[in-house]
Amino acid sequence: MQTDAQPKQSTVKVVRAAIVGTVVEYYDFGIYGYMATIIASLFFVSENDTAALLGTFATFAVAFFLRVPGGIFFGHIGDKYGRKNALSWTILLMVVATAAMGMMPTYVTLGVWATAILVLARCLQGFAAGGELGGANAFVSESAPARWRAFQTSMVNSGTYLGSLVASLTALALTSLFTHDQIMSWAWRIPFLLSVVIGVVGIWIRNHMEDTPQFKELEDKGETAKVPVKELLTSSGPALVKIIFLGALITGGYYIASVYAATYLQKAGGQSSTVAFLSTSLALVLGVITLPIAGYLADRYGRKPVLFSGTVAAVVLGVPMFMLMAGGSVWQAVVGQSVLFIAVSVVNGASYVTYVEMLKASVRYSGLALGNNITNMALGGTAPFIATWLIDITGNNLAPAFYFVFCALLTLGAIFFVKETKGIELRVD
Repeated sequence: MQTDAQPKQSTVKVVRAAIVGTVVEYYDFGIYGYMATIIASLFFVSENDTAALLGTFATFAVAFFLRVPGGIFFGHIGDKYGRKNALSWTILLMVVATAAMGMMPTYVTLGVWATAILVLARCLQGFAAGGELGGANAFVSESAPARWRAFQTSMVNSGTYLGSLVASLTALALTSLFTHDQIMSWAWRIPFLLSVVIGVVGIWIRNHMEDTPQFKELEDKGETAKVPVKELLTSSGPALVKIIFLGALITGGYYIASVYAATYLQKAGGQSSTVAFLSTSLALVLGVITLPIAGYLADRYGRKPVLFSGTVAAVVLGVPMFMLMAGGSVWQAVVGQSVLFIAVSVVNGASYVTYVEMLKASVRYSGLALGNNITNMALGGTAPFIATWLIDITGNNLAPAFYFVFCALLTLGAIFFVKETKGIELRVD
């Protein structure tokens, strides 16, 4: 009994450190998306509102292209020099980039240079985010008991939702407490500068954690990979491809159902910004609740049944829920967005543990980071831009629904090529 108790106690600290850091990272990364309509007016001046919004979402997407080199860079550090070192640097860089956004001059002051500085800060955000979620999941999974591995990795992913929730609530508070003129004048900076406060907490917690037993074992034996990404591609290429396609719904679907949906509810559903942010906040709360439940079910019944059920729900309900969101009433907005987000969350609760269990320890950080970020680059970061563009060229407000379903179908197809990994011991070599 004593041997079980000690790992359990240390696991609590590990999960806490991972969650807090992930909350900080995804608050910083998400606040830009939730402030999209405001940023469009401040940094992308145009006579056409759609063109300005497309510029804002294009910059949102650019950060995701930097996530791939960020994932390779931090994956190299995490697999060669330790998970802790990589995770400490990701959060520091993210805080610096977000705080810079809150202090920079706008288009009125610097013209196009203000836009350029914003894009550079957003790129730094993307580079830092590239090493976060995969590393945090590798860190937790390598410390978790096999029987609770899905549950504990799902808790890490709840940190991404909590970070987005805090960002959404902050945007809601901003629009509720300040007038439009105040927001456009100075108050828009507040959400970005808050990053410094919450970031210091995350940095302190991460600097006081120890590395995982599996990494220490590799390091002691001198078996860490010299060039992790090279070893990943040569020894675990098929696993990497599966991770890329499995992640389609929890990346593309996630950003459609959360970040873009806040804009969609205002543009297509005719809702106020307050209703849009309230609906998004509620969807995120339900997602936070759903994630650990899905993780528990994945530990009890297997990874594939949970992945399959959530993905099928997304395929079947995608279009009907977007029809609800465009219906015009508050209850339709809330129900439509919440159902979509719950479906994504069910899949998310079992996804990362599946990734972890397909990779060996020497390339686990790199595999998680690279696979997740390739999908994010291709489907996630571009999702708000593509959704806005699809509506513009087709004139059909349901166009984003088909993109959501497309992402779900990619994940559904990948599930059939994945073996059940419930209960296995993590691979060291």
